[in-house]
Amino acid sequence: MPEKPLILAFDTSAAHCAAALLSGDDVLASAEEPMAKGQGERLLGLCREILDSAGADYGDLTAIAVGIGPGNFTGIRISVSAARGLSLGLGVPSIGVSRLEALAHGTAGTVVTCIDARQDKLFIQAFGTSDDPVPTMCGWDDLPGLYHHTDLTCVGFQAERLAHHYNGKVGLCTIPIAEATARIAATRLDRALPRPAPLYLRPADAAPARDTPPSILP
Repeated sequence: MPEKPLILAFDTSAAHCAAALLSGDDVLASAEEPMAKGQGERLLGLCREILDSAGADYGDLTAIAVGIGPGNFTGIRISVSAARGLSLGLGVPSIGVSRLEALAHGTAGTVVTCIDARQDKLFIQAFGTSDDPVPTMCGWDDLPGLYHHTDLTCVGFQAERLAHHYNGKVGLCTIPIAEATARIAATRLDRALPRPAPLYLRPADAAPARDTPPSILP
């Protein structure tokens, strides 16, 4: 194991393919490529490039950090599957970090983060309260009434509109998503955590199959 924990983090929960390599407090390499589709073909290649640029290899890693959503269904599955596979193959832990939490990272005080869930819906969560509520999906007409705190900062999708609603202020997300994911995961290295699982928050758009599935023979 390296002297400093070495964490490879990646996220494909939105229209991007992002990865970062964190050694202790230092980001050794980071990249984020806009990508509406094709993350499955690009992700491991990008991770390889990140490791090569830092003179590291998969065998040097202490842990894998992965963005678990909410966001794009396919993108979330790609990253979580890759993280689980690497974790199993390398014998290192994989740590899931929500995109809502990653957006809040680096902003002090009470923070409300928001992601576009499409179809006039939002993914939203508050951090820095005495009892942080769970992430939820809602519309603009039924925003949770849990976030009326002083000095509240809104970050992410429609932050200005959200800040107006909650009488807060607008914050900027200045830390790249993969770096934030890695830094949050670094604080959890000493915890016994379950394997990363997708955080969807909404049902799939695809309708269930009408045909009866075939029987599986013993």
